[in-house]
Amino acid sequence: MSRPTRSSGSTILDRIVADKREELARRRQAEPVESLQKHIDLLGPQVSLARALLEGPQGPAAGGKRVQLIAEVKKASPSRGRLVEVLEHGALARTYFIGGAAAISVVTEERHFQGERRFLRDVRVSLDGYYPGARPSVLRKDFLFDPYHLWESRAYGADAVLLIAAVLSDDELRDLMRQARELEMECLVEVHDEGEIERALAAGAEIIGINNRDLRTFEVDLATTERLRPLVPLDKVVVSESGIFSRADVERLARAGVHAVLVGEALVTSSDVRAKLRELIV
Repeated sequence: MSRPTRSSGSTILDRIVADKREELARRRQAEPVESLQKHIDLLGPQVSLARALLEGPQGPAAGGKRVQLIAEVKKASPSRGRLVEVLEHGALARTYFIGGAAAISVVTEERHFQGERRFLRDVRVSLDGYYPGARPSVLRKDFLFDPYHLWESRAYGADAVLLIAAVLSDDELRDLMRQARELEMECLVEVHDEGEIERALAAGAEIIGINNRDLRTFEVDLATTERLRPLVPLDKVVVSESGIFSRADVERLARAGVHAVLVGEALVTSSDVRAKLRELIV
């Protein structure tokens, strides 16, 4: 059973995952799977992330885009601290969709990103209410490694989940992807280097997220996408993540051949979110 390569010493990623492991037992006790199943029964139809990224959004700003946008709802990050004092997550998600985003990413990790699971549910309920039958796909972005996390994601409204190759063994990655399919969710499998791409493809990943941020050091370089994109088969959906702040950045990644970009900080911190959306959607 192949496991991801670990650097020596404790990294930011190691600390985040360790905190998530401590949290897991509390979450299982507070909200057992049986309780989560009841929430799932109340939700409406799922929306495909892959289809959204290939075909574009269904909303007011649909069509005519070379690169789709996954717009992120995020309150803080370990590298920058709090990005916004008050996160109006529901309203922000609606603004993203009206502005042309094909999908909405919701960061739910609590300790290091100040996210909350309720952000995910609120965004899903808000979008279902305002755009019934035409809402964007909703992605849960967190550090997920246990089957419970997928039950939780589905119950709180995720259409898709982020799975980070760096924190999962090959068997764990395959098992979680299989469970996600059973729960009617898709997986955005995040990679950072050549070895992780090989592992993701071997596990059957259909949507590959190339993270330009090294989660062990939090350094960012868009050249990561340019280096790794040619290694992904053309029949897979490719998303570039992190370090994307300007139209020039999106144009650069469009030339690299990605289907979509995931942008959080540049949008959350913008004084004019709608204008920033117009700048980033090409």
